[in-house]
Amino acid sequence: MIKILFICHGNICRSTMAQYVFQHLVDQSGLTDSFYIDSAATSREEIGNPVHHGTRRKLKEVGIPCGDHRARQMRAAEYEEFDYIIGMDSWNMRNIGRIIGNNDPDKKVYKLLDFTDRRGADIADPWYTGDFDVTYTDVKEGCEALLKDCLLRL
Repeated sequence: MIKILFICHGNICRSTMAQYVFQHLVDQSGLTDSFYIDSAATSREEIGNPVHHGTRRKLKEVGIPCGDHRARQMRAAEYEEFDYIIGMDSWNMRNIGRIIGNNDPDKKVYKLLDFTDRRGADIADPWYTGDFDVTYTDVKEGCEALLKDCLLRL
């Protein structure tokens, strides 16, 4: 089983969008039992809050089920528990490093767009931009590429 943890600042917009988009792709591929997918925040600001209404709206618009995930903060121990830890932007990556002790000996930590031709690019935070459409386009591209990478491990 491949375990994936998506990370953003608050765990209400981008990381939850990636969690549900990736789950949808996995389910459509008939690989549900081969993956465990979750998401978390680097901050404590939104702990306990539901998925942002903009993310819910966008996922509904494109026909992707959105569950009842509640924001939570990433724990250092999750480095050992997950195969992939996927941040959305450079700030997330710095904070993931802070949480896990700036150590990635197993090369598990990536930005979502590292699996695309836009390696190193950030996914804009719709909390600030208000543009959930652009965020969704980037998240979908990253998730499709990540799934291809994961299939090489199965």
